[in-house]
Amino acid sequence: MLLLQAEPAKPAQGLGGNYSFLLMMVALFAVMYFLMIRPQQKRQKELKAFQSSLQKGAKVVISGGIYGTVVEVKETSILVEVDNNVKLRVDKGSVVRDPSDMPAAR
Repeated sequence: MLLLQAEPAKPAQGLGGNYSFLLMMVALFAVMYFLMIRPQQKRQKELKAFQSSLQKGAKVVISGGIYGTVVEVKETSILVEVDNNVKLRVDKGSVVRDPSDMPAAR
């Protein structure tokens, strides 16, 4: 004869486990936002402001690592002199920084 035994009743799980997981996920997202996303957005905003404020005579570094001086500024491009009588026309978006903001070489 086969006897079936009922499983002992499991105690009901509290809802605290679900709320603590949700709270942990919100906290993780907040930490990621303040440590990664927000500083990157700030840097991008500063770069856009720098690119839009370029003027003749400004020293710049182009994304390819080329140093030069701005000779002419147009709406979407600039003319950069990299050596005597050597000029490059590049998009404003390719200007990555002002060399005076870079740390001094050792």
